[in-house]
Amino acid sequence: MKIGLRILLGYFLILGLSAWLILNVVVEEIKPGVRATLEDTLIDTAQMLATLVADDVAAGKVADSDLMKRMQNYAQRSIDANVNGTRKTSLDYRIYITDIKGIVIFDSEGQDVGKDYSRWNDVYLTLHGKYGARSTRRKPEDEASSVMHVAAPILDHGRIIGSLTVAKPISTIAPFIKHSQRKILQRSAWLWIASLLIGLGFSWWLNRTLRKLQTYAISVENGEKTSLPELGNNEIGSLGRALEAMRDKLEGKQYAEQLMHTMAHELKSPIASIQGSAELMREDLPAADRQHFLNNILEQNTRQRQLIDKLLALVKLEKQQSLTNVQLVNIPHLLALVVEDAQPRLQARSLQLQQDMGAGITSINGDELLLRQALGNLLDNAIAFAPAGSTISIEARVINKPDGTASLQISISDQGPGIPDYALDKIFDRFYSLPRPDAAKSTGLGLPFVREVALLHGGSISVENQGSVGVVARFCLEA
Repeated sequence: MKIGLRILLGYFLILGLSAWLILNVVVEEIKPGVRATLEDTLIDTAQMLATLVADDVAAGKVADSDLMKRMQNYAQRSIDANVNGTRKTSLDYRIYITDIKGIVIFDSEGQDVGKDYSRWNDVYLTLHGKYGARSTRRKPEDEASSVMHVAAPILDHGRIIGSLTVAKPISTIAPFIKHSQRKILQRSAWLWIASLLIGLGFSWWLNRTLRKLQTYAISVENGEKTSLPELGNNEIGSLGRALEAMRDKLEGKQYAEQLMHTMAHELKSPIASIQGSAELMREDLPAADRQHFLNNILEQNTRQRQLIDKLLALVKLEKQQSLTNVQLVNIPHLLALVVEDAQPRLQARSLQLQQDMGAGITSINGDELLLRQALGNLLDNAIAFAPAGSTISIEARVINKPDGTASLQISISDQGPGIPDYALDKIFDRFYSLPRPDAAKSTGLGLPFVREVALLHGGSISVENQGSVGVVARFCLEA
């Protein structure tokens, strides 16, 4: 499957998930959001009405109160309002008041006066100084018949003497919920169609650009003369230009290698001629002069041969992806050489060295020179950051893996200040180094070199803080 088609299918999948999210999350969240808004409005209304009726309830004049009569007759008012596309023609509040015992003493609908409401949550909680609210279905099997009740305490000089509840059917807000859901679905559908068209356009552009780059790469692979097509100032264009630059460098490098081999081949003949002439000079010149020039020519000849050998070795090394000088390396002997190399620096800082050679450690296959340099770098770091007079530990042990194989781990730890948190992810970056206690600054290439040696040996290197003091470097090699 082509990458453009994969991206297009992935894009469609994202769109589908987005549509599902809208339908199943956003739309469903409208209902609780509107209910929360309704509850907030009922709270304000209940608190305001409870304040207005407090004097009448305290005086026991609920039945004769003009305010109560107005509240009872408010639903008879005519109304015709258009609320965000939804028509409203009736008033839906029901208001009832209970005394301190929870007995209904006023009902705007006039149906439950005298009933005991003390067990309903809105009344019970309010009379006990808490926030009281409930949602009760008129028909137990019909969720749409739910009515929200919100109560507020009626106070007389700070003392609760009753409760006032404002109730409103949930069904009255259903048209608003449906209207909002319908709008969201319509706009989401338009958004999905627009996103689909954008995705198709992007996929077409991406496929077209990638085909250009692919055609260019195939031409380069076939050795054809071709130029980079116009790919634009974007990531793909940058990739194309990077490939072209890499191609130029590779071709330049190939030319340099060919030139070097040619030079080496051409230089061998003059060298042989020089050597032959030098041998002839032994017979033609005076003995002292002949010997002097002969030694000179032979010495220069040897130097030129050495130069050629090193140049050829350098060209070969640039292509090296694995170890070439593999031998059986004795680990105790290797560590002894590393410690011997570091003795002058250890003595200069009065550092003690503690070694722990675990059982079963004998030898591994590797490049002894590279391993010696890598472990020397780790020990140099420990010496540089260890406090004067402290102890540096070197531990070597075999780690048995669950798959039955084993690896050799050489740990070098110090008692220095440790690595700051901000530097933990950077210590293996080239040219990155931390300031040392003696104010010296390293090249920042030691740890990257160690990492490359570890990778060439199929191992790994980790450097981390140990507790509150010191750093431990773990150099692991396949046993």
